[in-house]
Amino acid sequence: MTFDIEMIKAVYARFPKRITAARKAVDKPLTLAEKILYAHLDQGEATQAYSRGVDYVDFAPDRVAMQDATAQMALLQFMQAGKKKAAVPSTVHADHLIQAKIGADKDLQNALNTSSEVFNFLASVSNKYGIGFWKPGAGIIHQVVLENYAFPGGMMIGTDSHTVNAGGLGMVAVGVGGADAVDVMAGMPWELKFPKLIGVKLTGKLNNWTAPKDIILKVAGLLTVKGGTGCIVEYFGEGAQSLSCTGKGTICNMGAEIGATTSTFGYDDSMHRYLTATGRQDVADMANAIREHLTGDSEVYDDPETYFDQVIEINLDTLEPHINGPFTPDRATPVSHMRSEAQKHGWPLQVEWGLIGSCTNSSYEDLSRAASIAKQAVEKGLSTKAAFGINPGSEQVRYTAERDGILEIFEKLNAKIFTNACGPCIGQWDREGAEKQEKNSIIHSFNRNFAKRADGNPNTHAFVASPEMVAAIAISGDLGFNPLTDTLTNDKGEQIKLEVPTGDELPQKGFAVEDNGYQAPASDGSSVEVIVKEDSDRLQLLSPFPVWDRKNITGAKLLIKAKGKCTTDHISMAGPWLRFRGHLDNISNNCLIGAVNAFNDSTNTIINQLTGEYATVPETARAYKAAGIQSVVIGDHNYGEGSSREHAAMEPRHLGVAAVIVRSFARIHETNLKKQGMLGLTFSKEEDYDLIQENDTFNFVDLDKFSPNQPLTVEVVHNDGTKDTIKVNHSYNQQQIEWFKAGSALNLIKAKNA
Repeated sequence: MTFDIEMIKAVYARFPKRITAARKAVDKPLTLAEKILYAHLDQGEATQAYSRGVDYVDFAPDRVAMQDATAQMALLQFMQAGKKKAAVPSTVHADHLIQAKIGADKDLQNALNTSSEVFNFLASVSNKYGIGFWKPGAGIIHQVVLENYAFPGGMMIGTDSHTVNAGGLGMVAVGVGGADAVDVMAGMPWELKFPKLIGVKLTGKLNNWTAPKDIILKVAGLLTVKGGTGCIVEYFGEGAQSLSCTGKGTICNMGAEIGATTSTFGYDDSMHRYLTATGRQDVADMANAIREHLTGDSEVYDDPETYFDQVIEINLDTLEPHINGPFTPDRATPVSHMRSEAQKHGWPLQVEWGLIGSCTNSSYEDLSRAASIAKQAVEKGLSTKAAFGINPGSEQVRYTAERDGILEIFEKLNAKIFTNACGPCIGQWDREGAEKQEKNSIIHSFNRNFAKRADGNPNTHAFVASPEMVAAIAISGDLGFNPLTDTLTNDKGEQIKLEVPTGDELPQKGFAVEDNGYQAPASDGSSVEVIVKEDSDRLQLLSPFPVWDRKNITGAKLLIKAKGKCTTDHISMAGPWLRFRGHLDNISNNCLIGAVNAFNDSTNTIINQLTGEYATVPETARAYKAAGIQSVVIGDHNYGEGSSREHAAMEPRHLGVAAVIVRSFARIHETNLKKQGMLGLTFSKEEDYDLIQENDTFNFVDLDKFSPNQPLTVEVVHNDGTKDTIKVNHSYNQQQIEWFKAGSALNLIKAKNA
């Protein structure tokens, strides 16, 4: 079954004409990213060339995807937009609210017991507004999207930063906050600053133990967690064409870890094979008909330095398997150097868990290659030294892997087969003993490894690797084990060297599934009633944020000056807090509790300037709000790195924060702040961050003249009465300033639809 085939037909029917118009406007050969962007202009055919990294452009995405943790707030906002039905094909995927603990069946039933109110809400809202709903257990959003919805040359947005996974099927797929999704579902254009372009030329071919994961681990090490900010990464070359479609998806998925807007690959035979294998021969045929338009022009790839803003070249013939971490996904170490690095930095060499799956690496190919290593352990008498956990990417993958005996191999090593859901990757892991906060190491095939992310333990050193490398190191129980050179001792005392992993790109007998978990919406949802109980602690209808009074903000108190890395996990933690994602007031009790206070190097303890005593961040923010005082958050570099979660913007807004002033922002978070009617500002002089003192008060001198490309002036009043006057920059265009004036972008949409 091909979903939304008429929409795809329409996209492909207009594609050639729009590319012709784009060529005329740009007057040069085009990259794939440019083709897709210009083919999805909200205005239709291109009439001008846009400046990369400068011009804000309105686009018309083909579809929207939401996962259950972010969909709650997105749909609560959409309910206020005044629309009867989503304007573009949209889906909700229940994958985040399922905790991994015992095993698939019991964990899924526990999730149904504890989160039925949320699942029922999402199902009913989806039914009412014409949105497809994928039930709990159906699979992880990005794997399900790749299997069912992604198509070459398309554009989609999703309320999860790893929406970029769909680039593996040649899309421009971008992670956004819920307010952006509301815009598109309400039939409005989606605004994005025209991205810069990074070209990654892949030569040679993967061999031995290297996997697609090693490509993005290498790229992350080269570009760092902010090196891709504001850019689309486009992979090309003979090496790119040699990769499987799901391998391409893995690489695009972790593009989120370098801050990239998205990543993509040109349409090729591997994508054709994947579309055919997943029952979409009709899409493959249409893509073949316009194949020349679904990849970058040959002139671009022959002379990439002329057409990309930055070019990286990686020779896959010589690429070594990598292990990234701990605590950040861009700390890249070749496997041959891991033992010495671990010893040098005091990382625990004993590995306690190996986890395979997540949206990044849970395809059939991933499981089959990891299983080939597990099978060797079973057959050669090796006992595993670390615990195993497996999260299949979808029910289709799980069912097929079970049919083909793959899951049975893992079970022979006492692996826990968890639900087809995110689980440990997003902190939904009830790990036994984590509360002791002991120093330990784990290795997984996920995308992120921030402190406390997987199990809540700040002392868990999490390392990222390919599924086959995770299997090998979990079997050895040794972080420094190098399967390319080292041996293991079996139950007979023999020295065993693991053979190179093997696996099938696609199942030889085809995919199979009994119930994929999809629930189609009603053709007419006007009579569907969506119920939110007034006394619910999980769901809360939204009240509009207040409109700006057009006056300068004065007397705002410093809430917290965050030091160092402050991701969306620090601003709005996941894990046990996921249950409150649909209740803004309750989840605001985790606001910035993970941020490190620059004045005492502690978390969740800041000065309350009204009492002079230390208190938690949420308590202090609520005290200021109750007193009618606005507050300001100060941050460091790449503030808001990580997930797309707009709660990290909505919570401070709800608690009375008027402005966030930082050295630099991560893209999605900066947009989320704008959407919620807040001031997202950067220091004109980065060193002015150091001027901020613990008891400071802020006066915005010229906010009443807020306009594009004009810095704002802020008077910082210190506790001793002295002042520093600083300049802060912003990237607001006139439309975004209107969001601020209206109190939020949603307020503006609601007013227009009224």
